[in-house]
Order: sequence, then C-alpha cells, then structure tokens
Amino acid sequence: MISGSYQSVMQARNREEFRAEIIRFTRQLGFQTVSAMVVIDRTLGKSEFITIDNTPQAYLDSYVDEIAGKRDPVSQHCKKASLPIIWNQDTYVSQGLGDKWEHQAKFGYATGIAMALHLPEGRHFMLGVDRDQDLPADPSELQRVVADLQLFAVCAQETAFRLLVPPASQLERPRLTPRELEALRWTMEGKTAWEVGALMGISERTAVLHVNNAMHKLDCANKHQAVLKALKLGLIY
Repeated sequence: MISGSYQSVMQARNREEFRAEIIRFTRQLGFQTVSAMVVIDRTLGKSEFITIDNTPQAYLDSYVDEIAGKRDPVSQHCKKASLPIIWNQDTYVSQGLGDKWEHQAKFGYATGIAMALHLPEGRHFMLGVDRDQDLPADPSELQRVVADLQLFAVCAQETAFRLLVPPASQLERPRLTPRELEALRWTMEGKTAWEVGALMGISERTAVLHVNNAMHKLDCANKHQAVLKALKLGLIY
C-alpha cells in the first residue's frame, strides 16, 4: 500500500534503503523513473546538489548535462515554484523544445509530475516521477496521484536531509549580535546607513560597522547578499 510508503521512507537507515523506498513508491504510483534531489544554497549564488535516482544508464549523460538542465522547463519551474508541475510533450513543444522531449521520451521520459519544497536556511528538496505512458485522463485520478506525491515528498525530504547531508555540509548559523541583526533588518527595509543610525540611536559610522560585521560573519560580499542569507537562515524576518 502507498500509505505504508510514507512511514517506510521516514524510517530508512541509509542511502541505499532511502533509494529503494523512493523507487518502490514510484512504481506503486504507476511511474518508472524517479529523481529526488537535495539542494543547499551557498554564498555568492553557488549551490550544492545531491541526487538519488534510477535514471537509465543510457540516459545518464543527458540527465546530468548542466546546459540541457537550464533549458528544461520542468527544472526551471521547480526552481521558482512550490506547486507541482504536471508535464507532457506539450510542455516542451510550447517552449520550442520539442527536440528535447523527443530525445528523452526514447528513455521513458514522456510524461511526469515534479515538485519542489523550498525550506528555510537555503534548503530545497525536489522530487519528480516520470513514465512512458500518458497521465491519467480522469482529473480526480490525476489529482489523487499528485496528492500522494506531495505527501510522500514531505516525508522523504526529512530523511533526505538526515541521510544525504553530512553535518559539516549543513548551513551554519553565524552568531550575530542583536545590534548587527537590527542593522540588517533596517537595511532589509531599504534604509540607508544614515537612516539606520538615526533609527538605532547610533552614528552612521557605527551603523556601517554593524552591517559590515554582519556581512563578514555571513561570508557575503555586500549588504544585499547578507540580508538574503540572513533571511534564508531565519536570523531576520
């Protein structure tokens, strides 16, 4: 039963068991291939990717092609949105990528459903299932499949971060002082250093010092990056 898969994936003890559970769920759902990906945002726009999948060996080169990934409408949707995308040939043809669909369909990637969970602290979990047949024509049946995938993704993401991300790779939460955090909050509101100083009752120079200290602790090149990273880490709201 699919309902048992939710508990089983949460109890996986290692990478191999996790992979077996997501493949088992995928096949119970009526699909052949699956990709589960953990993404951890780093500083300066860099990210770390960890993937578990059962991609056919013959398709691996195309699957890991970074340039092709940037063109893929399903991947691009998941980077920006949390709602699942239900895709088929039309998804690619409408973007002028009919040739890409023709190529991947040869390996069983004709239709599918994909989604992403965008979590705090710059963490993301993407899950996609694919098959070589049309998706269910009955809207209620398709809705059920999507709902099952969404629930499984919520369960699987906890296990994915527990098993796939070493403690040393977890995003650190730098210790910023209350004044540094306050300066970042006002900066987030678009205040200048002079305005931040006035609001905090300190000099403009001291306000700049607080922001610079926060930038250094967050390993960011400018105050805008520092604000974004502090938001991702949950240090400011």
